[in-house]
Amino acid sequence: MVKIALAQINPTVGDFVGNTRKILEFAGRAADAGVDLVVFPELAVCGYPPADLLEKRAFVDRAGEAIGEIQQWTGIAGRPAVLCGSVMPSGVSEGKQVRNVAVLMQAGKVRAVQQKTLLPFYDVFDEQRYFEPATQQALTSIMTAKGEVPLAVTICEDAWNDKGFWPRRLYAIDPIERLMETWDSQPESLRGQAKVIVNISASPFWKGKQQVRQEMLAALAVRHGAVVAMVNQVGGNDSLIFDGASVVMGADGTLIGMGAAFVEDLVIFETGAVVEEPTSQKRDVGHPLDDIKAMWDALVLGTRDYVRKCGFSKAVIGLSGGIDSALVAAIAVEALGAENVMGVGMPSEYSSEGSKDDARVLAENLGVRFEMLAIHEGYEAYMKMLGPLFAGTPFGLAEENLQARIRGTLLMALSNKFGALVLTTGNKSEMSVGYCTLYGDMVGGLAVIADVVKTKVYELSRYANREREVIPVATLEKPPSAELRPGQKDTDSLPPYEVLDPILEAYVERYCSAEQIAGEQKVDVELVRQVLKLVERSEYKRQQAAPVLKVTRKSFGMGRRFPIAAKVQV
Repeated sequence: MVKIALAQINPTVGDFVGNTRKILEFAGRAADAGVDLVVFPELAVCGYPPADLLEKRAFVDRAGEAIGEIQQWTGIAGRPAVLCGSVMPSGVSEGKQVRNVAVLMQAGKVRAVQQKTLLPFYDVFDEQRYFEPATQQALTSIMTAKGEVPLAVTICEDAWNDKGFWPRRLYAIDPIERLMETWDSQPESLRGQAKVIVNISASPFWKGKQQVRQEMLAALAVRHGAVVAMVNQVGGNDSLIFDGASVVMGADGTLIGMGAAFVEDLVIFETGAVVEEPTSQKRDVGHPLDDIKAMWDALVLGTRDYVRKCGFSKAVIGLSGGIDSALVAAIAVEALGAENVMGVGMPSEYSSEGSKDDARVLAENLGVRFEMLAIHEGYEAYMKMLGPLFAGTPFGLAEENLQARIRGTLLMALSNKFGALVLTTGNKSEMSVGYCTLYGDMVGGLAVIADVVKTKVYELSRYANREREVIPVATLEKPPSAELRPGQKDTDSLPPYEVLDPILEAYVERYCSAEQIAGEQKVDVELVRQVLKLVERSEYKRQQAAPVLKVTRKSFGMGRRFPIAAKVQV
């Protein structure tokens, strides 16, 4: 029997001092609870993902210094062993120069180093670019008051290749299967002990991921008759959001322990039975989070960490009176506090009185500072300058986009003056089809809801109103409009979002063909092709957009890589 603590922490990439302090703080809490081993996430020492920082020798050296400090901490009598993710030099003359490792430290010494075998190179993952893979796995063990206890230690992806669960595996090797094959070759004194598989992870969130992860780990536990404990990183790093929700699965596949989602937590168990729940937050053990609640929590966490880890404390948002900017403002207030959010209304001559009123009411409901900067004078000044060149041409896209770009300029001026990060308000539906203006409404440092289709924007907005009216009912009920020309509605240019969004999700997230989508959605194939052409034509815009918080399987950004100058048949 062994008492283990899973410490799901929120590290910052490159903050070795802060990360090490956090690791030792959680290790101390685990020590107070009398555990034998405390386990930290993948690359917890340096933060995940470190990307090209791994190519800097000084970065790798500092990780080694941090491991040395943690190792020294374990040297005090009565303190538990620590299993922690880090980067280490590979020590090979050929191949990659660094390793992704789990370092087991006990009694002031490094007891074992387990190297990651399966290096993902899909979606947002780029690990084959940096790491040298392990060529073998070996069981390790810790010493407890009752004797030696064996452990099978794995790192994130190494647990995601079970042939009994996945219909199509990405790798020929299964590190856990190899580890389990060696279990019976242990000395007789160890062979009869319960199997324990420990997995340290940095597993990014997407809608539905928690349930998939639980089902996969349960299948793994049943197949090998082992307790499976996975500790997952929590927090936002750039576009990625890590949900924590660390789990402990019994050998029968039963979920017996789970960390809180989207917050730091410490989960303590004794080879199968949870013995302590240090946080007061209710754990949804056995009940995966509701998708909308999970998306809301993810967006709040991602916004908070992006703003703060980038050195900001405040945000500024253009409030149009529409649903998108209202949702972003509500998320920002929960993430940063009302005192750190400024809303700016920037009406033009085409803005309705209702929209101006809705923006003001929203700001009052949220308790944020609100300023109104009408853009008419600026627009007239630009039109006067452009008059000789625009003479004889009809009002059109240039005049519409000019309004958006004036607003973008004003927001950036406020950002520079007050040190507040501009949050963009475009959603995934608009980003997909290019219904957005470069250097206009796309201006900003973070695209908060650019991975949320419009229909989900409405669901999230209703969730924001779960306890009281935050987003005005009028905003929820009026037809969406950019209000850049008289009487404009989104449906003037696009199919209704109830039709558009399923087409976009199928094409952007699942790479379905026009014919497949038409068959699935029971819509005209020519309509589908028109939508897909808009998607392909807008790639140049998306690659100039602010970082997008990822909450679906496939978001715009580093996980979706397409050429700009291309002729794509749809």
